Amino acid sequence: MRQQTKSQANGSWRKKERVVRYTECRKNHAARIGGYAVDGCREFMASGEEGTTAALLCAACSCHRNFHKREVDEEPPVCDCSSTSTSSFSRR
Repeated sequence: MRQQTKSQANGSWRKKERVVRYTECRKNHAARIGGYAVDGCREFMASGEEGTTAALLCAACSCHRNFHKREVDEEPPVCDCSSTSTSSFSRR
């Protein structure tokens, strides 16, 4: 998961978390002969522990992670509930 900081209108900073997934392998195994053929690997699975060079190779197809399609899922917007509005509450 990577974090990105974003400036708010009031000058404060908020950390934004993103989930990065790697899906199907797009490596063209027939590029040398002028063709197009992919291996059918549908999802990247790291071969080793995070932080090692083995973590960049797929356990299913042995391709580098860069050959897999990268998908970024950003966290949903978070409600800033620090300001209260009296107009939304009904008084009885």
